[in-house]
Parts: sequence; structure tokens; C-alpha cells
Amino acid sequence: MTETIESAAQDDDRRPPLEARRRPRVHRAWIVAAVTFVTIIGGAAFNSLPGLLIDPLHTEFGWSRGEIGLAVSIDMALYGLTAPFAAALMDRFGIRRVVAAALTMVAAGALASVWMTASWQLMIYWGLLVGLGTGSMAMAFAATVTNRWFVARRGLVTGILTAAGASGQLVFLPLCAWIVDEHGWRPASVTVALAALVVVPFVCLLMRDHPADVGLAPYGGAYVAKPALARGAARRTVKVLFKAARTGPFWLLAGTFAICGASTNGLIRTHFVPSAHDHGMPITAAASLLAVIGIFDVIGTIFSGWLTDRFDARRLLAVYYALRGISLLFLPMLMGPDVRPPMVFFIVFYGLDWVATVPPTLALCREQYGEDSAIVFGWVLASHQVGAAVVAFLGGVARDVFGSYDVVWYASGALCAVAALMSLVIRRVRASSAAVPSG
Repeated sequence: MTETIESAAQDDDRRPPLEARRRPRVHRAWIVAAVTFVTIIGGAAFNSLPGLLIDPLHTEFGWSRGEIGLAVSIDMALYGLTAPFAAALMDRFGIRRVVAAALTMVAAGALASVWMTASWQLMIYWGLLVGLGTGSMAMAFAATVTNRWFVARRGLVTGILTAAGASGQLVFLPLCAWIVDEHGWRPASVTVALAALVVVPFVCLLMRDHPADVGLAPYGGAYVAKPALARGAARRTVKVLFKAARTGPFWLLAGTFAICGASTNGLIRTHFVPSAHDHGMPITAAASLLAVIGIFDVIGTIFSGWLTDRFDARRLLAVYYALRGISLLFLPMLMGPDVRPPMVFFIVFYGLDWVATVPPTLALCREQYGEDSAIVFGWVLASHQVGAAVVAFLGGVARDVFGSYDVVWYASGALCAVAALMSLVIRRVRASSAAVPSG
């Protein structure tokens, strides 16, 4: 009798709370995903600024495009290098605390830049503060939310959350371009700071760290008790890096994603507007084209997430990089003072491909590294941003030296061809041995 009672008590301990057995009409995971989407939009607002402000800062302060590009490169590098530690910090302190602090940091950096008078201040405000803040809300944030709250529809949700950055670009690029054109760069910087601060209350009120916090199972999965807070976040992050670095797929994923960052954030987002302006195109028109990229980026990324749930992620990456490289080789011939149909075709084509690489890259990280995949993806994202940082800086230097961006477009196109080949070399892992054990 006593054994029967003890067995029943143990069964009760294994059962989820009563709330977890109820099925809400709208699963809380979708609410958390919506808050995450809005948060990434608010944090991504700053990403609309650098390409718009290169010429105004060069004109007002006389700083070279290389100096301004260096500040942008510091921001991008820290964005990437912070991401894996942010994923571990979310395990230690919770998503809400880390993201609220990150949004505040972005707002502080954007607002402080209004009073800068020297280029080293640009490095501190844009590079250090904004880089650390945006890095804490990088794609590793989306990966953490997806891994905790979803079992089904992970590829689709990853695509939707990845598209949030493009949605921020869509919202803020035309607005900031108009503000810069009509009122100067300082009001645009203030607008970005306010956008980051507005999101903080939503994070504090609606974000939850784990489905077990509200007595629910992840969407499409079984109830899982909330794990204990992880200590030694930085140590774990470095340990996961060393473990992953002993595997070939990590370097292939990091290399392809570095080229991805070089050909998107480092190249198009930073240098497309000033390059188009060099050819006589108004800044507002060039910024509007980038915003159109944002529209098709949303479509392409969500569709890529859908494809990732159904097809080989390696082949998808190879196709994405090959098509991107071809389009970049044609871009110098399309530049001009007016927006013509071939340029519109490039913008639509490039927009569909912009971050379509993220869902299959994240899927490969999950396949290869299991429960450490969010942190591994954070390190892969670090390589993405290092690649972006290098091209953001070298693109500005190339413009100063050659008086044109053409060489940068051609070099990036060639790199994308290399990335396509690297994607096909990544080995497949059987489900039974997919995860590198967590240490």
C-alpha cells in the first residue's frame, strides 16, 4: 500500500501543473513570439542609421568615410561577439532582464551621439554601446525563444523572427531618411533612441522566460520543467565554443555566415546608400530602395523558414549564396541617378535572399549541436558580424582610395560563390547522433 502511494506521488511530480494540461485558444508561445518580433524591430531601428549618416557626418565633421566605417565595423563586430554570451546570460538571468537592459543600452548610445564632437566618441556611442546592446538582442535571442517555446513550426518561427530585423528596416529607413533630409541627422538619432525605449515596457510585461513559467508545454511538444538557472554563463559560452571548434561543420557554418554578413550588413546596409548617392541618386530614393529590400526580406525569410522544415538546409544555403553572388556582380552596371526597372528587379531579388540564409543555418546548428545550438549559433553569428565589420570598414577605405565602390561589389560576389561551395561540404548528421553532448 505504501509503495502504491509513493508511486502515485512520484507520478504526480512528473505531471505538469494543472495549467499545463489546459489548452488555451492561442498558445502563449505565439504571444512571446510576437513580443520578440516587436523587440527585434525596436532594437533594429539603429541599423537604419549608419548608411544614411555617412555623408552628413563626413560633411559636418570632416571625418573620412574610413573613420565612420570603422565605428560601424566596431558596432557590427561587438554585435556578433556579444551574441553567444547573451544566449548564455539569458540562461542565467532570464530573457526579460537581458533584453530590457540591451534596449536601454541602444537608446543610450543613440541619444548620446547627438552631442558628439570627435570621431572617438562615435566609436564609443555607435561602436561600444550600440554594439553591445544590439548584440544582446541578436539572432541568438530569436534562437533562444524558438528553442524554448516551440517544438513544432521551429523553421517557420525562426523565419518570422529573423524577418523582424528587416521589418525594422522597412519601418525606420524611409522615416529616418526623411528626417535626415528635412531636419538633419540628430533628430533621426533621437527617433531611434525613443523607438528602443518604447519597447521596454512590452518586454517587462509580456515576455516570459520559459513555458513552465506559465504552466504550459512548448508549442507542439510535451511539458518540460523549467531548468535551474545556469551559472558560469561566460565559462559555458567559451566551453561550448571550444567544443564546437573541434568539429568541421562549425568552421564551414562560421565561414559561410561571415560571407553572408559581409555581403549584407557590411556591404549593402552600410554602403548602398552612399554608393547610389555617388551616382546622383537622392538619399531618400536610395533609402526607399533599401526599405523595399526589407519588404521582400520578410517574404523571403519566412518562405525560407517554410522550406527549411521540408528540404535539405545545405542545398538551400548553396542556392541562396550562388544567387546572391550573381546579383552582386551585376549591381555596378545598374547604378544611376534614377530608379529604373533593372535596379528594382535587383532590389526585389536581393531582398528575397537577404537573410533567407538564417533559418537553414540555424537548423544546421540545431542538427549538429543539439541543446548547445543557441550558443553555437551565437558564435556563428559572431563570424557573420566580423565579416560585416571587415567589409563595412574596407568598403569605406575602398571608396576613399578608388573613388568608387565597384571593386567591393565584385569581390563580394566572388565570396558568395565560395560560400555556396562551402555549404555543400557540410556533412549530414543522423537524428540519433545529431547533438554534441552538453558539458
